[in-house]
Amino acid sequence: MKKINLIRFILIIALFASGSIFASGGSRNGTAGATELLIPVGARGIAMSGSTLVNSTGVEALYWNPANLSRSDFGTNVMFSHMNYIADIGVEYGAISTNVEGFGALAFSLKSLNIGSIPITSVDHPDGTGQSFTPSFVTMGLTYSRLLSDRISVGVTVNLISERLDLVSTTGFAFNVGISYKNLGNINGLSFAVVLKNLGPQMKYDGSGLNILASSTSLDRTPQYYKIDAAGFELPSTLEIGLGYAYNINANNQLMVNGVFQNSNFYGDEYKGGLEYSYNKLFFVRAGYDYVQLDNTQDSIYGPSAGVGLDYVVGGFDLKVDYAWRGVKYFGANHIISVTLGF
Repeated sequence: MKKINLIRFILIIALFASGSIFASGGSRNGTAGATELLIPVGARGIAMSGSTLVNSTGVEALYWNPANLSRSDFGTNVMFSHMNYIADIGVEYGAISTNVEGFGALAFSLKSLNIGSIPITSVDHPDGTGQSFTPSFVTMGLTYSRLLSDRISVGVTVNLISERLDLVSTTGFAFNVGISYKNLGNINGLSFAVVLKNLGPQMKYDGSGLNILASSTSLDRTPQYYKIDAAGFELPSTLEIGLGYAYNINANNQLMVNGVFQNSNFYGDEYKGGLEYSYNKLFFVRAGYDYVQLDNTQDSIYGPSAGVGLDYVVGGFDLKVDYAWRGVKYFGANHIISVTLGF
C-alpha cells in the first residue's frame, strides 16, 4: 500500500508541474538559464533521441532517469563519455555508481563543457586586449535509487551547477526525480516511466565583472564604481513521460521500441522515438528521431540520430562501447562515444 501511495504522489506532482510550472513553455523559447543541464550524455540514449527513460539501466541511466540506476546487473559501474557538440564545444562526462545491499544504489557524476579560450575585448580595443578567459560550466550530481519491488524503482538526483564567465559566476542546485515501472499491466516487456528534471530555485550572476565606472553629469562628484544588480534566471525544467516495449524475436534477436513525450517550461513540446536491435545482447544498432512542436517562425536544429554498440562480458567483467551520431542543422553533426565498465 505504501508503494502505491508513493507512485500516486509522484504522478500527482508530475501533473501539477505540467499544469503550472510548464505552462506556456513554447512562448518563452531560449530564455532559460543553465541550459547545459539539457545537454544529453551517453551514446546509447542520444542514438535513440533521448527515448530511453524506461530501459536505460545502471550508471547509463543517470541523465535519462535516475530511477533506473538501481537496475544494474553489476555492483559497481564506471562510465566515460565524450561529445563533439556544436560550435567546437566538447562535452566531457564521467560517472561512477555502486549498489549497497539493503540500501539502494548511489552514484556520482560530473559533466563539463570544454569551450576553450575567448579573447577579451573592450570599447577601446574591439579587436582584443591581448588577454583571454576560459568559461567554466560544470555540473556535479549525486544520485540515489532504490527498487521498491521487482517492477517499481524510484530515484532522485541533486545537481550542483557552477558557471563562470571571466569575472562573474553563479552556482545553484537542481533536482531530478524519476519513477520506472516494468512489465506494465502484466505485459512482459512493456515499461513506463515519468521523470521531472531540473527543478530548483533561480540562479543569479555576481562578481567584480558587474562593477562599472560611472560619473555624474549633473553633480560635482568624482567617478565611482557602481555594481550592476544582475537579474535572476529560471532553470530549464522538463516533464518527461516514457513508454517502451522490448520484443524477443527469438533467443538471439531482440527489438526495442521507445517513445517519450517531453514538456518544457522554456521550449515547445517534444516527441521522441527510438529503436534498438540487438543480436545476442552483444551487438546493437540504434536509431531515433526528435520532433519539436514549434510555430512557423521557429525551427528545431535537431532531428534524426543513429548509433551502434558492443557489450562484451567475460569473467564477470562487462565492457560496453557505444557510438552515436546526431544530425544538427546549421552546425556540424554531434559525435558521441561512451565507454562503460561493470564489475
